[in-house]
Amino acid sequence: MRYFGTDGFRGKANEGLDVEHAYKIGRFVGWYYGARQERKARVVLGKDTRRSSYMFESALVAGLVASGADAYMLHVIPTPGVSYETLDGRFDCGIMITASHNPFTDNGIKLVNSEGYKMDEDVLERIEDYIDDKVEVPLATGDAIGCTVDYMQGRNRYIASLIASANFSLQGVKVGLDCANGAASSVAKPVFDALGADVRVISNAPDGFNINVDCGSTHIERLQRHVVEQGLDVGFAYDGDADRCLAVDERGRTVDGDLILYICGKYLHKHGRLAAGTIVPTVMSNYGLFKAFDEASLSYVTTDVGDKNVYACMRENGYSLGGEQSGHIIFGDIERTGDGIMTSLRIMEVIRAERETLSQLAAPVRLYPQQLVNVRVADKAAAMESVDVKAAVREAEEFLGGNGRVLVRASGTEPLIRVLAEAPEDALCTQANDIVVRALEPFGV
Repeated sequence: MRYFGTDGFRGKANEGLDVEHAYKIGRFVGWYYGARQERKARVVLGKDTRRSSYMFESALVAGLVASGADAYMLHVIPTPGVSYETLDGRFDCGIMITASHNPFTDNGIKLVNSEGYKMDEDVLERIEDYIDDKVEVPLATGDAIGCTVDYMQGRNRYIASLIASANFSLQGVKVGLDCANGAASSVAKPVFDALGADVRVISNAPDGFNINVDCGSTHIERLQRHVVEQGLDVGFAYDGDADRCLAVDERGRTVDGDLILYICGKYLHKHGRLAAGTIVPTVMSNYGLFKAFDEASLSYVTTDVGDKNVYACMRENGYSLGGEQSGHIIFGDIERTGDGIMTSLRIMEVIRAERETLSQLAAPVRLYPQQLVNVRVADKAAAMESVDVKAAVREAEEFLGGNGRVLVRASGTEPLIRVLAEAPEDALCTQANDIVVRALEPFGV
C-alpha cells in the first residue's frame, strides 16, 4: 500500500496528508459505492478534535457529494462510534478523521466497510490508484449531486448503546476520566453520569491544539495524580480517538492492556462468556501475563503486533476477547473494533460483580521488567534470517533459564531490529539483550 497503513492514511496535516488527498478519497468513495447500486451512496463521517480535522472533514464531504453520495456528519465522536453507526445506520461505509494518540500536527483518514470492519484492501488499492491519477471518476450533475446531513442523532444512538450495554449501577462509585482533550470529551462523561457514577473529569476542554498534550493514555501520570488526590475508586484514560483505554487503580497505579485482558478474561471465563476459553494478546504482551494465564488455566493465542492482526485472529477462530498492552481491547461478541469507553464499562462490570477493588483484581499478575533495544541495520531481512542471530536468541533464552524470554522482530516502518528482553530483574534483561545485540552488530549501519 502506498498511502494506507494499518491505521489508515496518516501524515502531518497538509504535508504527508493534505486536503487534496481527502477530497480525492471522498470523490472515489462517493462514486464507488454509488456505482454499485441504484441509489445514492450513504456515507457517515466522524472526526476527533484536532484543528485540521475540520478542514479534512470539509474536503471529504465536498468530494463525496461531488460524486453523488449523501454525507452524514457525526461531528466529534470516537472512532468506534463511527464503526458502530456505520453498521447500525446501514451505511455503505464510514470515515473517521483522526491521528489517534499522535500530536495535533498529525492527522489521518480511516475507512470502515458496511459491516463496521476496517476497509477491504482491494478498495483501498483502488482509492490509491485514483489518488495517483491512474483512473478517472465522473462528477455528479443535476439531481445526482449528493447532500450533507447533520447527523447528531447518530452520535446520540452510539452513546445510548454504551449505556444500554451496562446492566449495573455505578451509584456511589467515584470515577476519574481523562478524555485526552479528544473525541471522548463529549461522550464519556454522559455515559458514566447516566449510570449514576460520581464522575470527576480532566482533559475534556479541547481547543484544536491540546489533544494528547500531557494527558490521556499516553501521559497517564496526570490521571494517577488525580485519582490519588481526589480519593477516587478508579480512573480511566483514553487516547485522542478513544479506541484505547488504560485504567488507574484506587492506589494510583496503572492497569495496562495486559492486566485488563487478564481481569476481563478471567471474569468472562468464570461466567462461561469467554469463547473457547481463549484470549488473544500480541507477542509483545508481558511474559508475566502469560504466566498468569497459565496459573488461571486460561488459554491464549498470540498474534503479531497490531489490532488488525488481533481481530483477524479473533474473527477467524471465533474468539471473543483480545487486545494489546497499549489498551486497545476488543470484545468481539459486542463490537467490531477497540472501544476505550466500552472497555472501561467492562472493567466496571467486573469490579461491581466481584466486589473487589481494581488493585485486588490485578494482584495475581506479576508483570516482568521489560527492556527494548532498537538496533539500526542495513538489511532487516538478512539480520532476521541470520543463523548467528537466531543462535544468539537461543543462547539468551537459555541464559534466562525458562524464567523470561527474548523477542526479536523487524520494525514495519524503519530500518530497525527491535530486541525485547523480559526477566524478573532489569539486570537480567540487560544481559540477555546484550547477547543478541552483539550478534546484530555485523548488520549495523
